[in-house]
Amino acid sequence: CFAVGPKLLQYVIKVVVQAVQLLYTMLKIDQPSYVLLQNPPGLPSIAVAWVACLFWRSKLIIDWHNYGYTIMSLSHGRNHPLVQIAKWYEKLFGRLSDYNLCVTNAMKEDLWVNCNIKAVTLYDKPASYFKETPLELQHQLYMKLAKDYEPFKPRTESVSSDAEMSAFTEVDEKNGHVIKTRGRPALLISSTSWTEDEDFSVLLKALEDYERFINEGVKLPSLVCVITGKGPLKDYYNRLINKLHFKHIQICTPWLEAEDYPLLLGSADLGVCLHKSSSGLDLPMKVVDMFGCCLPVCAIHFECLHELVKHNENGLIFRDSNELAEQLKMLFLGFPKLEGKLHNFRKNLRASKQLRWDESWDQTVLPLLGRND
Repeated sequence: CFAVGPKLLQYVIKVVVQAVQLLYTMLKIDQPSYVLLQNPPGLPSIAVAWVACLFWRSKLIIDWHNYGYTIMSLSHGRNHPLVQIAKWYEKLFGRLSDYNLCVTNAMKEDLWVNCNIKAVTLYDKPASYFKETPLELQHQLYMKLAKDYEPFKPRTESVSSDAEMSAFTEVDEKNGHVIKTRGRPALLISSTSWTEDEDFSVLLKALEDYERFINEGVKLPSLVCVITGKGPLKDYYNRLINKLHFKHIQICTPWLEAEDYPLLLGSADLGVCLHKSSSGLDLPMKVVDMFGCCLPVCAIHFECLHELVKHNENGLIFRDSNELAEQLKMLFLGFPKLEGKLHNFRKNLRASKQLRWDESWDQTVLPLLGRND
């Protein structure tokens, strides 16, 4: 208890200071009709927004993307006093909102059953710039990344020193058109914030098995595995990656410019998602963006993932590294032929004509607000 005490006091002081600063900032702006608040983070912003709405006589809308206390429990444990206080706080102040949105039907049910909060499901949707990348733009991106990252550089020396080549594309010297390089590697991409809710050792173990498959004679392409993002565990995983000695797999962990990330997603052959929801009730935004780029995904299982990833339709769901390794082998067998499951998944994503974020908002949220005005 003594060990918890000082930290708890520090946290309380921090929250009080943030609450005063936030309330002061909010009350300086013009009176809005609605205040839309995403949770998490909700401590102290839910309570502060509620007070500001009382002052303004405005409506408070909470957009539930997860529960903050479940994220806190990843590092403190579910029974820690801070976690219990955060859970009580979220339930209490969550009930004081006027309207509620949430990202899954599973969360909608949980909010109702456990918190007596009535919510409307508004699925995350990709922004319009998440789309398949034309071959010319792919080539420009690869050439740009090849300046800093070895896996994007051409595998073989070109006959002509003037030839413009990357590991995946080249310019045809006869007509100047961009073409895909013969015998190119497959491009596997994952993105992460390098936190405790994603165990990248699962992917690294699967890649070790993939390397073994090739060494045993299975006809599989070489792999370039790109893992993007920044976060607290990046150095830890980079040390693990540096200990791996692959002949057929190259791994790089770049930090991409904002405009390059959707271009790379739209250029990749397969996405991998290792996000495990802290609550089991939210969906990984990275998969939403990948699907916007018509990129098939292998994603690790958790309770409500089926609301986004349809197994054997737009991707595959795995439970451990062995399953992921087998899925990689099955999907890349015979690569890059335009047939098989990988091609079918992409066709299904193209045919799905999924709503974009602004269209989804117009269909789901605007009628809700209009009805309650």
